[in-house]
Amino acid sequence: MKLFAFAVLFLLSAIPATASHQDSVPDWVRTAAAQKLPVYPTETNAVVLLDDTTYTVAPDGTAIEHHRHVVKILRPQGREEGIVAVPFDKDTKILSMHVWSIGPDGHEYAVKDSEMVEFGYPGQGSLFVDDKIKAANPPARDPGGVIALEYEQRSHPYLTEKTWFFQRNLPCLSQSFTLELPAGFTHGTVWAHAKETPAIDLEHQRWRWEMKDIPAIDLDQVTLRPAELALAGRMTVHYAGPGVFSPTDGNWQSIGEWYQNLSKDRLVATPEIAAKAKELTAGKTDFYDQTESIGEFVQKQVRYFVIEMGIGGYQPHYAGDIFRDRYGDCKDKATLLISMLSTVGIHGALVMVDDQRGVVDPNAPSIVGDHMIAAIEIPKGYNSSKLHSVVTAKTGRRYLIFDPTWDKTAFGQLEHNLQGGYGILVEGADSQLIQFPLLSPALNSIRRTASFQLDSDGSLKGTVTEKRFGDLSERHRDLYISGDAHQQSEYLDKTLAQDFTTFSVSDFKVQNADAFNKDLITSYTVAASRFGKPMGPLLMIRPRVLGSDGLEVDHKKRHNVPINLDETMQEHDDYTIALPAGYTIDEIPDPVKLDLGFASYESSSTVKDHTLHYTRTYTVREVTLPADKYPDVQQLSGVIAADEQSKAVLKKQ
Repeated sequence: MKLFAFAVLFLLSAIPATASHQDSVPDWVRTAAAQKLPVYPTETNAVVLLDDTTYTVAPDGTAIEHHRHVVKILRPQGREEGIVAVPFDKDTKILSMHVWSIGPDGHEYAVKDSEMVEFGYPGQGSLFVDDKIKAANPPARDPGGVIALEYEQRSHPYLTEKTWFFQRNLPCLSQSFTLELPAGFTHGTVWAHAKETPAIDLEHQRWRWEMKDIPAIDLDQVTLRPAELALAGRMTVHYAGPGVFSPTDGNWQSIGEWYQNLSKDRLVATPEIAAKAKELTAGKTDFYDQTESIGEFVQKQVRYFVIEMGIGGYQPHYAGDIFRDRYGDCKDKATLLISMLSTVGIHGALVMVDDQRGVVDPNAPSIVGDHMIAAIEIPKGYNSSKLHSVVTAKTGRRYLIFDPTWDKTAFGQLEHNLQGGYGILVEGADSQLIQFPLLSPALNSIRRTASFQLDSDGSLKGTVTEKRFGDLSERHRDLYISGDAHQQSEYLDKTLAQDFTTFSVSDFKVQNADAFNKDLITSYTVAASRFGKPMGPLLMIRPRVLGSDGLEVDHKKRHNVPINLDETMQEHDDYTIALPAGYTIDEIPDPVKLDLGFASYESSSTVKDHTLHYTRTYTVREVTLPADKYPDVQQLSGVIAADEQSKAVLKKQ
C-alpha cells in the first residue's frame, strides 16, 4: 500500500540548517504564538499551538488542501518537531509552501524558497516510489522558539474521503478542519477513538469542526503498547456528488466496491499464469493441497519489491506483469495469488488491512490502512485440521485468510499482528468488514527439552532440543535460511550468554528451516562451567536452566493505555538434571500456578532417582486487554521473574 515519506526521520535530520533572512511573520502566526500555555508535564518536548486545515472539493471531485501549522519548542529534545516536511507525489503537487519562525528572543524569520529542499526515495532497497517530501530546517528551533508552516496542495483525484488526524504525540491547543463542497454534493463523517464533535455550518456548502486542548498520545516508556494510530483520534469525511465515480459512502461496502473498481482488471489471468497454476496443482485434488502449492509459490518465489507511482500506491499491477517479473508489493502478491487460484477453479478476494492491529476501526469505515492480504473461499462442506485462520462472512461463505507477503508464515495461518484485527473483504456488493480470528496458542510455540549432568564443581553438560512453530520461529527460520554460519553461531552464543557465564557448544543441528508447516528443530550440546554456586557444603542451582519468558512491564505510571500482549503463544520447558555423586536435594522451589484467564503460568520441580526434574508452561490466550488489567499483567511478570531465578539447594552428604 501507499508509503509516506514523512515516516523516514533519518532523512529529515540530514536537512541543512537554513540561513533564513529576518522577516516579519503573518499575524495568524503571532496570534498563535501569543497564547498562554497550560501547565504540561516536564517531559513534554513541544506543543502544537495551531493546526488548521481547509479542504476544498471541486465539481470534478478533485480537491485542494490548505494547511496551517504552528508548533512551539519546549525542551531541547523537541528541536526535531520544528523540522518542516510535507509529503507529495505526482498526483499531490504542492502548489505553495511557506515557513516562518520566531526565536526565543523574539526575532522573526522567513525561509526562502531556495532554502527548502526535496527528498525522494526511488531505488532504495526494496522500494521504488515517487513519494517525496519538501522540507525546511528553519532557524530558532530552540526552547521557546516557534515554527510555522503554511502550504496548499492538490489532493489525490481518485479518493472521495479525507481523514483528519487530530491527535498525535504532541498536545495541541487549537485544531480545526473546514470542508468546502460544490453545489449538489453531500457528505458524512465517521469518528474513531474520540467523541464526535458537531460541525459548525458556515453556509454555502461549508462546514467547520473545531477542537481545543487535545492531549498528546504519550507512549514513551510504555511497554506492551498498541500502535499510536490505534489510539489516535481521527475523523474521516466522505463526500459524493454529480459525476464523482465510485465514491466511498462512509460504509464498508462502498469502500470494497471502490477498491474492486480499482483492481478488478488487474486480477485477470494470462495463459502463462494458468499454465503455472496447473503445473503446481498437478496430481492434487484436495483443496488444501492445491491452495498451499499456489500460496507457497507466491509467498516464496515472488520477491517483495515496491514500485509505486501516483495511483500505484493503491492500485495493484497487472497479474501478468507480476508473474512475469516475479516481484511486487503486498497488493501485487495478493493479486497474483487470487489470479492463479482462479485458473484452477478456486475463488479468492483481496482484503484491505493495516499491518498494526487496531488501526482499522470497526466503527469508522475508511481506507485508513497500509497493507493487503488475501481471502481464499473454502468449498462448502470442506474441512481440514490444517486450516486455522478461517472467517465466515455475512453471506455464509467461509474464507481462509492468508498473507503471501509474510514469507515465514505457514500456509493456513496468519501472522500475529493481524490476528484479532479487522480487514475489508473486497467482494463487490458483498464487500464487508471481517474480523480475523485469534489462533490457538499451540500454533505459536516453543518447546524445549534437555537432559543435563551436574558435577560437584558446579559445571553442567547436556543436550538441548528446541522446537519452534508459528511466528515464534520466524526470526530463527530467516537466520537458518539466509544467515551464514558465523551469524548463526553468534546468535546462539548471545542467547546462551543470558543464562551461562562461560560455556561451549558442539553438535549443533537444524531441521525443517524452510518447511513452515513443520517444527523448526534445533539441537546442540552445551557445556557450562560454574553453573552451580558452591556455598560450603551446599551447591545452589537454577532448575530453569535456560530460556527466558520474561514479561517486561512499564517503568512509569500507566495512564489508561490498553495493553497489547502482541501474540497468542505457548512456551513449554522440560529439563532433567542428574545430580552429582555425594549430593542430595536439600530444598527445591515451591510449585507455581497462576491462571489469569488471558494468560497462565505454572512450573514445578520434583526429585526422583537422584534427578531433578523441572517443567513449566507459559500460555498467552488473548492479545488486547483493557488498561484496568495492568495490575494482573504486573503480577504475571513478577511471578515469571521470581520463578526463573528460583534456586534449588543441594547438600553434600
